[in-house]
Amino acid sequence: MDPSNAIAGMDLSKLSDRDKQELQQFVMNESQKARIQASVHSLTDTCFRKCIPAGGIKSPKLDKYEEPCMRQCVDRFLDANFVVLKELERMRG
Repeated sequence: MDPSNAIAGMDLSKLSDRDKQELQQFVMNESQKARIQASVHSLTDTCFRKCIPAGGIKSPKLDKYEEPCMRQCVDRFLDANFVVLKELERMRG
């Protein structure tokens, strides 16, 4: 369930300032979780399409070519994200 939809039907004026702050923090945390989950799904899809042949997985384990491809794909994705985050931090500071 999308937390913002659940909140839309509530009368927030009845909440204390502390409750409003906790609710705002909860929504921010849930939004961050959703963004991370979407990123992981995107990574999985991209690496799967790159490393697994069009016929799909033929056995319960990745073969000797698929496994290193998947590992390298994930490593590059993480490396790229790290570089972007570092650059954003540099631009802020």
